Amino acid sequence: MPISSASFSSSSKVISSFSLLFKPFLTSHLFTPSYCTLSKSLVERITKAFHQEELDLKLLNPNSFSKLETHQVESVIYGLRSKPNSAIRFFDWSENYLGFNHSLESFSGLSHLLLSKRLFDPARRVFNKMAGKFGEFDCFGVFLGGFERYNSNPCTVYSFLIDNYCRIGMINRAIEIFFRMSAMGFSLSQYAMSKLLSSLVDYKRIDVILDVYKVVGNGLEEEGEIWSINLYGFVMGGFFKKGEAEMGLKFHRQMIERGFVPDIITCNKIIKGLCNSKCIEFAYGYFSLMIEIGPNPSLVTFSTLINAYCKEVRLKDAFDLYDLMIARGITADLVIYSILIDALLKVGKFEGAHKLLSVALDRGIKLDVVIFSSMIDAYVRNGDIGKGFDVYNRMLKGGILPSEVTYSILVNGLCMNGRVLEALGIYSQTLKNGIELSILTYSSLIDGLLKSGNLRDGLGLYEDMVKKGHKPDSMVYSVLINGLSKQGRMLDACRFFYQGLSKGLRPSVYTYNTLIDGWCRLKRIKDALKLYIGMGLYGTTPDVVTYTVLIKGLIEKGRLCEALTFFFQVLKRGLSPDVVTYCTLIDGFCEKKNLNVGLGLFDLMITNGINPDIAIYNVLITTLFKEGLSEKALEMFGWLLECGPEPDIITYNTVICGYCSLNMLSEAIRVYEEIKFGLTIPNAVTFTILIDAFCKEGRIEDAMSLFSNMLGKGSEPNVVTYSCLIDGYFKSDNMGNALELHEEMLGNNISPNIVSYSILIDGLCKRGLMEEALIVFHLALERKLLPDLIMYGILIHGYCKVGRLEEAVVLYNRMLGEGIKPDDFLRRILAKYHLQNDE
Repeated sequence: MPISSASFSSSSKVISSFSLLFKPFLTSHLFTPSYCTLSKSLVERITKAFHQEELDLKLLNPNSFSKLETHQVESVIYGLRSKPNSAIRFFDWSENYLGFNHSLESFSGLSHLLLSKRLFDPARRVFNKMAGKFGEFDCFGVFLGGFERYNSNPCTVYSFLIDNYCRIGMINRAIEIFFRMSAMGFSLSQYAMSKLLSSLVDYKRIDVILDVYKVVGNGLEEEGEIWSINLYGFVMGGFFKKGEAEMGLKFHRQMIERGFVPDIITCNKIIKGLCNSKCIEFAYGYFSLMIEIGPNPSLVTFSTLINAYCKEVRLKDAFDLYDLMIARGITADLVIYSILIDALLKVGKFEGAHKLLSVALDRGIKLDVVIFSSMIDAYVRNGDIGKGFDVYNRMLKGGILPSEVTYSILVNGLCMNGRVLEALGIYSQTLKNGIELSILTYSSLIDGLLKSGNLRDGLGLYEDMVKKGHKPDSMVYSVLINGLSKQGRMLDACRFFYQGLSKGLRPSVYTYNTLIDGWCRLKRIKDALKLYIGMGLYGTTPDVVTYTVLIKGLIEKGRLCEALTFFFQVLKRGLSPDVVTYCTLIDGFCEKKNLNVGLGLFDLMITNGINPDIAIYNVLITTLFKEGLSEKALEMFGWLLECGPEPDIITYNTVICGYCSLNMLSEAIRVYEEIKFGLTIPNAVTFTILIDAFCKEGRIEDAMSLFSNMLGKGSEPNVVTYSCLIDGYFKSDNMGNALELHEEMLGNNISPNIVSYSILIDGLCKRGLMEEALIVFHLALERKLLPDLIMYGILIHGYCKVGRLEEAVVLYNRMLGEGIKPDDFLRRILAKYHLQNDE
């Protein structure tokens, strides 16, 4: 479409008004009937011949060819104006067969004809020939004479010329044509103007661009049509896209100096485009120039830049702009406050966000549910659900109704924190308010209920969700399968799994891993392996977690060889076993007293570039001590201290326990003293190991001193700690303190176990207090503790020592009745006192 003028056929007056200016062209032989000087019959014969689809040379007298002259070519083209393809054939024929060197008038005539028929590609080929032959020759006047003759549109023709001159780099010729056609009132097509401006930008012709701007304005409007592109915005965008920011700013400055002030809407679009293209420095440079010379930035200008700075987490720059905006008397709106508050929340500056929220409210800004929901979500994600509810209550006081998103955030947050009952309360509110929650929120609620062990309500909520028309997606099924698997409800979990499959949902590897892990927890490795084999049927590929879960399950069943086979399958499939996989295998083999394989896997792990974590070192150090390889255990511990990873409290406890087992208590104390002054904090196990070692060496006072230190450090003693001390007091003949400690333990709500009762009974039996020992025995029974071989052996031995053999036999028979078989120690006691050993 033209930029603004109607077609030339409706504006013949324009041509006639300029005819005097171009009289030499209009009165030339080209644009007047040439039949007065031309053999009419020859032109008619040639025209007739080329009108045929197949050129009929019989219609032409070969002797007449020589009579056709170059300046007569245009007349034939005109005669072929209803057959543009024939005109092209004649033009090429006259050049190739007659050897004509076509004139500019011939090129002009053919161009007019083709453009009047909108045959732009052939016209472009004609132009290329013309430009190659005539170069910078002035063609404006020649083309002017053909408009009336060919009834072509000046806008189309001159736009075509400008476009193509720009295309071949003859920018000066394009500029000249533009200004001459503008002077005659001819308008330029939008496409050609874009090409002209693009070329001027490429050549950095700011002076010419400004002259063009003066001619057409920022968007020419005439006769009801308007130019859809914005000249200023187009040029600025062109400079910025080319990285010529300085040229863009120079253009803007010269625009203002010439009195052309661009509108702020265009300026804002330019800044937004720069920000979207991550050219924020260019955008700020442009903004600074606007501050300096105009136009004055608007609220939209500031909000666009502030938003861009916030996205790049440049909050200082964002707030500097905010302060400048306020200083210039521009009042921040909801958008500005929303952007800034959201940015503060994302970087964890909750207090700053809260203060800005208060500022907005104090200034009368009516905040919406979106900004409040964002704040609630930020607090929830940060684990501060209480602050989230503070914002929620403030929102309610402000008369803002929560949305479905708000409720979902609260429900998800409460479920994540295990506050499922409160989440159900929020859910009830949504039902009362007629708000239907999303399927994602239902997933959170169901997940929370299942994790809390409330299977009935979780499944009930699922049924309600389905009744309300929600279609369970893969997330819902995953939650159900995970929750049921963790509770050991594998049949129900599999039911939902196959239900999802029947609805066309593709199971994820996570879902498979959950089910496989569930079966392994129930020691049903066969069912786990069935699921593993079936993964390929649904296009799911096992990952490292799949194999790790199976390896763990096989190890727990004692099937170490199969576990190792799966491990090598992982390597064969090109997967990289992680630290957890190696740790599972090493721990499994070490537990089964196969240290050599464990160490071999450890070496393979290092060879494959996997750095062992402290858990693996703990397993190996513990096993080395158990296998009596104390030197190697301590050597590995020493290497850890020098090269890492950093030992944790389990490592230190293992080493302390190892030293104690070697009767090297002083070394154990040295390690304890080292960790006291480090980052690792001793725990109840640390203290208990050392207390037990002191007691075994009869150093009860040192044990109690360490016990007091333990209490002072805030570490709570457990039943093992008390049992060690009680045993120590009994062995040091201090029964009173032993019994006091037992009472203290009960007073601290620490339940005795079968070991602590056995220690108490042993202490009483050794002092011949059999009645008291029997009372303790019955106390253990009342606590639903099952006596073991050790407890029975202590009591039987005690009765034998005081000569109460009949009661010893009764206890012995009771023991046999409970399915407990005597060991060598008990058999020797029975033999010593001549009691029958009848199993």
